[in-house]
Amino acid sequence: MITLVVVASVLIAGVTVYQYKEQGDDYHNERLERKEEQLIKSINYTLKETTYPVTTENLHLIFSEDIYKIANIQNVNFNIYDLEGNLVKNSRPSFDSNTFATCLDAEILNFLRGSGETRFVEEKRAAGDNYQSTYTYIHDLKFKPIGILHLPYFEDNTFNNMELKEFLFRLGMVYVLMLIAAIILAYFISKYITRSLQAISDKMNRTNLTQENEKIYLDRPGEEIEKLVDSYNRMIDELEESAVKLARSEREQAWREMAKQVAHEIKNPLTPLRLTVQSFERKFDPNDPDIHEKLKEFSKTLIQQIDTMSNIATAFSSFADMPAQQNETLNVVKVVKLALEIFNEDYIHFIADEEEIVAKLDRTQLIRVITNLVKNAIQAVPGVDSPRILVTVATDGPEVKISVADNGIGISEEFKHKIYEPKFTTKSSGTGLGLGMVKNIVENYGGTITFTSQVGKGTVFCVRFPKEQSTERKN
Repeated sequence: MITLVVVASVLIAGVTVYQYKEQGDDYHNERLERKEEQLIKSINYTLKETTYPVTTENLHLIFSEDIYKIANIQNVNFNIYDLEGNLVKNSRPSFDSNTFATCLDAEILNFLRGSGETRFVEEKRAAGDNYQSTYTYIHDLKFKPIGILHLPYFEDNTFNNMELKEFLFRLGMVYVLMLIAAIILAYFISKYITRSLQAISDKMNRTNLTQENEKIYLDRPGEEIEKLVDSYNRMIDELEESAVKLARSEREQAWREMAKQVAHEIKNPLTPLRLTVQSFERKFDPNDPDIHEKLKEFSKTLIQQIDTMSNIATAFSSFADMPAQQNETLNVVKVVKLALEIFNEDYIHFIADEEEIVAKLDRTQLIRVITNLVKNAIQAVPGVDSPRILVTVATDGPEVKISVADNGIGISEEFKHKIYEPKFTTKSSGTGLGLGMVKNIVENYGGTITFTSQVGKGTVFCVRFPKEQSTERKN
């Protein structure tokens, strides 16, 4: 809109200047023709009234005094040349040979003689001004050429230029006002248009599959905007339906996977338990003198398998139902030492940079993290000649850094991306839930867990907890 106003104003200004120039040219041409016509009438009248023979040779006698009267009456200055182009008479009282040529150009004479025309117009420009001159035959009473009339004319455009400047000034003021009005109008129109688009854009940016999304309701939107809003609202409805289906599908898939894992873990101890019972049934002899020892061994085997199933159930229960955080101000160094006391392995070493590192954490969950990481480290070093596990606690800016390093078998590249999956394990026994539970605990505190590992050299797990929990997380 603004560009259109500017282009229109420039075009109109250009057309106006061109029109004024054309009108000025037409005005000067018509004025020159009128002066020339009036001057010729006066000359013809003088030729009729003169007592001298009307010939070329007598032109200087005929117009010796009358030329000044004619110039005064017509208010113009003119010159009279003979047919050879020589100056005969000048209307100025004092003749100035430097002002007018005493002899006409051959171009003018050739044009008048050869073209059959009785009038030649010459246009000149000097010092920024335009000049015109007309050359016309003077005829005797029998219409025979006897001389050449030269009428110089100066185009005075001062008045036209003043009018043009005044008109362009007024036109410019009008277009400045129109431009300001166009800018204001364009601003409000664009705000009106973009208001709806901005509302749609904001809603789209806040659209999230994991939460309930609001629909867009606009007051009197345009037709195109209304179609866009309807499409977005339909998309929100479809997205909610898809989210519900996806959540249900994920829950069902999770339960199926959990059920498979539970069934698999329970079948593992049930098979040796069944074989033990069958073997005892076949070999049972009440009269056997060692029956009491065999019965005791049988009972011990059953109890071990039952304890295994109980541990499996406890592990799955802990993973599925994580207790609420009971945050308290802890000395992390002391709690980590306490967690390590349950292990009897003499190759477990503990190092702390400080005697006291205070953070707000749940004591039980922190112990779970340490024990699970240390258990994994213990299970990674059985085949190592000189096993070593190093647990360190240090302060790293606003965080507590806990590292568990071992020189065990390491983790191969093909298993690194699966290490935190709940059902993944590389051991012949175990549920594969330990690291998944550790990751959940750490992330619930806004912390991070990372690891580096090389096959045959060992693994280092690094856990970072913020010392202070954010208000949002506490709530």
